[in-house]
Amino acid sequence: MKKRLRVVFYFAAIFLSFTLGGCYYDKEEVLYPKSADGCDTLDVTYTDNIIPIMVNNCNGCHGGSFPEAGIRTDNYNDLKDIAENGSLAGSVNYESGYSPMPKDKPQLQDCELKQINLWIENSSPQ
Repeated sequence: MKKRLRVVFYFAAIFLSFTLGGCYYDKEEVLYPKSADGCDTLDVTYTDNIIPIMVNNCNGCHGGSFPEAGIRTDNYNDLKDIAENGSLAGSVNYESGYSPMPKDKPQLQDCELKQINLWIENSSPQ
C-alpha cells in the first residue's frame, strides 16, 4: 500500500510540474515592443514602414516622371540620398532652413516622424 501511495505521489508531482510549468503565457508587449503610444519602432525598414509613409504623403508630388523640385521619394536610392544629406529629416521635422513637408498639408503624424527619424538614424535599412 505504501509503495502504491508513493507511485501515485510521484505521478502527481510529475503531472503538476508539467502542467504548472507549461502555463507560461508570453506578453505581447514583451515579444513585440512598441513605444508607449503604440507606434511600432522595433525594426523600421524602407519596405515595411517608409514606403507606406511616402506613398501616402510624398510621392504624389515627388514621384513619377516630373517630380517637384527634382526631388524623388518614390524609390529607395533617391530617398536614401536625401535622408543622408539631412533634407528629409529637416523637411518632415519642420526644421529651420528646410521647406516644411508635406507642402500645404498637416505635418506627418508623430509615429510617422519617429519611424522616419529612426530609419535615418539606423542608416536607412531596406
